[in-house]
Amino acid sequence: MFIPRLYAIIDPAQAGGRSVDEIAAALLAAGIKLIQFRDKQASSGELYLSARRLAQTVRKAGGTFIVNDRADVACAVNADGVHVGQDDLPVELARALVGRGKIVGFSTHVLEQVRDADQSTADYIAIGPIFPTLSKENPDPVVGLAGLSEARKATRKPLVAIGGITLENARAVIEAGADSVAVVRDLMGAHDIQDRARQFLAEVKG
Repeated sequence: MFIPRLYAIIDPAQAGGRSVDEIAAALLAAGIKLIQFRDKQASSGELYLSARRLAQTVRKAGGTFIVNDRADVACAVNADGVHVGQDDLPVELARALVGRGKIVGFSTHVLEQVRDADQSTADYIAIGPIFPTLSKENPDPVVGLAGLSEARKATRKPLVAIGGITLENARAVIEAGADSVAVVRDLMGAHDIQDRARQFLAEVKG
């Protein structure tokens, strides 16, 4: 599959009081084509309602919408796919739920997990945290650019780097082997999200 160079993640916990709808509109206006929605604090009902609105917004803009963790919610809102982690549903079960025509992404943190994911039906593999990150309460050990380069050698699937990625280091992450950079905090925390997203797109293009 083709994956855009910038993979934006909307997390209400990082939104600084702004609505997820406002953030999505800013990201899409900047030209971002792939948005994941991650809300680990919402109830199932709240997650469903927010994801349904976002799915419609992203679809109207011609983008791709991914739900984090919850394959059931991804199905319910007809999202383009789901992203699962090591503690979520196994890739193949998530695939069975969302269907063959949908995207399934999978998080990895060490090389062995990357190799296992390479043998799965996951459409892309996320690897991280590349750098220290504040967007997760209990982050895994830092992978680093060297670990990212090793992961690149271990799979031909699209590789999404995540964790501590900023405008200042995003280009180095691409050069180390990532097909895409997933960004949460450095987008959500920007005073002008739309402008920050445009800066990111310019930095990682090509």
